[in-house]
Amino acid sequence: MVDNRYATALVIGSVLSLLSAVYLSVAVGTQHWYQYRAPPGRPQGGANASDLSREFLQGDFDERTYSDALLRLNGSLGLWWRCIRVPGYTHWFQEPDPRMETRCASFSLPQQFFPKYNDPGNHNSGVDLLRTWLWRCQFGLPLMSLGLVFLSGLVGVCACLCRSVTPTLAVGVLHLLAGLCSLGTVCCFLAGMDLLHRNSALPDGVDGSLGWSLYLALISSPLQMMAAALFLWAARSHRKSYTRMTAYRVA
Repeated sequence: MVDNRYATALVIGSVLSLLSAVYLSVAVGTQHWYQYRAPPGRPQGGANASDLSREFLQGDFDERTYSDALLRLNGSLGLWWRCIRVPGYTHWFQEPDPRMETRCASFSLPQQFFPKYNDPGNHNSGVDLLRTWLWRCQFGLPLMSLGLVFLSGLVGVCACLCRSVTPTLAVGVLHLLAGLCSLGTVCCFLAGMDLLHRNSALPDGVDGSLGWSLYLALISSPLQMMAAALFLWAARSHRKSYTRMTAYRVA
């Protein structure tokens, strides 16, 4: 028999775990981790911008090329996506105030493991190991976090089938590790962006800001840790109650 307090803790922890998994999944799948805003007076159209957007979407993967496009074309960057804002021309002539469209290109799996260079895009400047591993960690840590939450869910289902609260301790530990992975993802992304802007300063008038996708990932971390605290408390309290009940029966 499980006390109502433990059952309540398990239900609340499960809800928090589900919310954190949803938030982190949405954050990983969207591109609004970091956003650039160019000055309003800077032209966004023209042949040069068209060539830049074409190279961004169809050219070879090059950090300098897509970084320049992000800076000049109000781009946004995510863990798996990079997007720019370009005019959506629907006529043979150029409209004075064209409707802007968002066009995105994904990072392929091999591109996630490409090395980063001290001078972005310059292969002769040497590999920046710190930025390279920060990029790889920001790609791998959220997947590890989601995997840990999924594994804890399987353990929880097994615990329910066995009608035991003992595996709750393992569920709590897995959620704690998942929370640390989610927090590490955000830290690696912020550190990588800071190093990138140190090596390649933003042009005058261009502003960079954190996007809502990053905040979703940041919110998922404390949710996972709160769920871990509830699961660990339930496991510890149930074990104490079980020990006291056993000692009372023996006495």
